[in-house]
Amino acid sequence: MRTTLTLDDDVAAQLRRIRRRDGRSLKDVVNDALRRGLPNVEHPPAPDKPVRVHVLDVGPCLVGSIDNVAEVLAIEEGEDFK
Repeated sequence: MRTTLTLDDDVAAQLRRIRRRDGRSLKDVVNDALRRGLPNVEHPPAPDKPVRVHVLDVGPCLVGSIDNVAEVLAIEEGEDFK
């Protein structure tokens, strides 16, 4: 079937890159891309199920700030810090 397509610039650039890389004709590249993409257009994939995160209260922080990693490690290892 012969038809005329008007392609967006970004799509045309991708097609040119693929043609040069693979040494294929524009017709072959477009047909391959459509074969791969049309099933998703015809039957879109089901949306992912939402992720449920369970909250766990671990109590108050045992150190003043966890920004100073060296201090947190020293406290955990039982060293006197400061």
